[in-house]
Order: sequence, then C-alpha cells, then structure tokens
Amino acid sequence: MQQQTNAAPLAVFRIGFGLMMFYGIIRFWAHGWIESIYLEPKFHFSYYGFEWVKPLGNYTYLIFIICGLSAFFVTLGLKYRLAIITFFLSFTYIELMDKTSYLNHYYFISILSFLMIFLPANATFSIDNLWRKRSFESIPKWTIDVVKLLLGIVYFYAGLAKINSDWLFTAQPLKIWLPSKFDIPLIGKTLMQQDWFHYAMSWSGMLYDLFIPFLLLYKRTRIFAFILVVFFHVFTRVLFPIGMFPFVMIMGTLIFFDAGFHQKIISFIKRSIGKFMNVNTRMVETFPEYHIRYKKIIIPVIVAFFAIQILFPFRYVLYPGNLFWTEQGYRFSWRVMLMEKAGISTFKIVDGKTGNFFYVNNLDFLTEFQEKQMSFQPDFILEYAHYLGDHFTSQGHKNVEVYVDSYVSLNGRLSQPYIDKTVDLYQQKESFRNKNWILPFKE
Repeated sequence: MQQQTNAAPLAVFRIGFGLMMFYGIIRFWAHGWIESIYLEPKFHFSYYGFEWVKPLGNYTYLIFIICGLSAFFVTLGLKYRLAIITFFLSFTYIELMDKTSYLNHYYFISILSFLMIFLPANATFSIDNLWRKRSFESIPKWTIDVVKLLLGIVYFYAGLAKINSDWLFTAQPLKIWLPSKFDIPLIGKTLMQQDWFHYAMSWSGMLYDLFIPFLLLYKRTRIFAFILVVFFHVFTRVLFPIGMFPFVMIMGTLIFFDAGFHQKIISFIKRSIGKFMNVNTRMVETFPEYHIRYKKIIIPVIVAFFAIQILFPFRYVLYPGNLFWTEQGYRFSWRVMLMEKAGISTFKIVDGKTGNFFYVNNLDFLTEFQEKQMSFQPDFILEYAHYLGDHFTSQGHKNVEVYVDSYVSLNGRLSQPYIDKTVDLYQQKESFRNKNWILPFKE
C-alpha cells in the first residue's frame, strides 16, 4: 500500500483496454447486433432489480456512440476520469438492457471499468499530461496490483468451477462441442473426434485456469505463462465464437510484465506517432510520484469491491439442488462454458374459473434466440410467464393463470421435466429466495 512503482504498465493497460473496447463497439454495430438484440424484439428479459433499464428505440444507437467515444478517449487519456466513468455507465447500461445476451466477459468489462475509475491510468503518456502540463514517473503500486488481482480472480475462480464431475470425469460439455468442429484444418477430423483429446482439453483447461495467475506473478515463469495465455486464448477463439474476450485477456495479462517492457511499448508508440505529427512534450513537467487524492474514500471502496468479487461467486451454496440445473447463483461467478443445456417450454394460459385454456406460440412474442435462452433458464421462464399473463389480461382475458410444460437436457443427458407444471407462475414473484417450483435434478 505504501510502495511506488513505475506508471508505464498502467498507461499501456489503459491504451490496450480503450482500443479493445472501441473496436468491440464498432464490431458489435457492424454485425447488426444492436438491431437484432435490442431493437427487433418485442420483449426484453431484465435483470432482477434493473427492470427499468430498457432499450431506448433508435436512441439506443446514441448509447453505443457515447460508449465508443468514451472508450476512444480512455485510449488517449483525454479527460480520462470523465471518460472512464462515462464508459462504465454506458457499457453497463448496454449490458443491463437485455439479459438474453449475458456473457461473463461483458460482466468482466463492467467491473474492470468500474475499478479503473479509481486508478491513475492517465498519470503518464496521456493527453491529460499535455493539458495540465505535468506527468508522473511513478504511481502507488497497489493501483497496478488490483488489476492483477482481478485478473487472478477471474482465472482462478474459472479453474475452481471446472472442478466438477461433468467437466473432469465425463469431459462434458467438450465432448458435445469438439466433434462438431470437424471443419478445422488438420485437427478437425482427427483430434477433435478423439475421446482422449476431450479429456485432455478438460483437465488442461482446469489446470491452466488454476495456475496461470501464479505463473504470471513469478518472474522466472512469466514468459512461459504468457505463451500459454496466447496459445490458450487463440485456440479457444478458433474453436468457439466468444468474440473479443480472448484478446482482452491476452492484452490484460501484459500488466504482469515489468515496467521496462511497458516503457519499450510506450517508446515504440512515441516513435510511431512522431512520424505523423510533432507533439511538443517539453512544456510538460515530470514529477517523481503521483499521490492519490481522497485516499480515505477510495481504499474502502476498493476493499469492498474485492470482498464482493471474492464472496459473491459462492452464493450458490445458499441454494439447494444442482447448480447447473437450477442456475441459482450461476451468473457472475466466472463459470465459463461449463454446460450445454437445451430445452423446450410450452406455456398454457388458463381461465382459473372456467378451466378453459389455450397454448402460446412463443415465436409470436420472442425471437428464436430469446426462445432458446428462455427455454432452460428458470428466471427467464418466470419473467416470460408474467409477461404473457400481463399481455393476455390486457387483451381482456379473465382470471388468467400461466402454466408451463418444460423439459431440459443438461450436458448430453436425456431431457427431464424442469418446471412443476401444476404451479401458476403468474402468482410466483422473482426474488433471491429458492425457486421451489424447479423440479429436482435426477442424475
């Protein structure tokens, strides 16, 4: 907490993070996902407590513009504090607009950008230095170490999550996914079809996640560890469509390297910029140390932040049943690509007095992607049931009750009844309590 260290690693991390986010926003827009995910659906699945966060019609594009510009400003270190706060708020709003598109790395970017609000990532090599005519050689060491700690938690908890019987003893769900990659040159029709390779991938993935933070921390194994990081993430990117996440993690792990490495990166960027423009830095005064303002407020916030990150993934122990089956406490816990679930959920609208009923065609209300996600996630099923209940009540139907006949398959098993079809879901309320209308998992 009292030590100082060179400011270069955090500056390089800021540049890499900003560039990745800027490109990610452009990529998301270019693929047409803003329209298909946020504008086309009639109904959006919400996070509990954030039901008020909704797409804003065509103004949704404006949120993405703000998010992209703030990421670019973060890269430059231009009005950094305002830029990173704006990025955190806009990106998190985008993430909260629809639960259907939840991914672990979206959550990671949100909490990382929140953490960066309190870090002096513009202390050196930023446009802010030119404007305020001062730069700093060193910053408090903890401001770099907290980034390492967050990356370490993500990796280590992902490794802990892989210590389960499906992943280690039946190689599921890799045994389902890998054989489908037969079109990959050289290895698609050979390795991807081998049972032993599925187990090798499962066990090596678990060991990689558990040990890579420690290998990166130890100087003698750091280069070897980084080679593993690059190979692992590039290989998984080839196998699975997981977007920018592999490259974000590769870029992020550079912060484990010594300051000399990052100073070389900054020198290279300076030389490259110098070829196109003449930036006068002579008027910038360099100070030896950067001192954190409002330290008495910031430190408790950081401590509380990490207490939540360390404890929150274990909330699943408060719920009975198989975690992968009930998914109570599954999200926001770094359980990355651990299960393959598929389901079918048929909803029945009943008049509680007369007993008259009819079935719902889900595609009248949901996109195909929404229906797929809804069919095996209990909180989605409950929220959709309430939407249907409200819809048909507003259409003039009386005494509306909503029931669902649901079957779900987990990691290659035969499908099983999922939701108690005798329970009126329209009368059930979302909460942090156990969802006792989820039928028990039968192994």
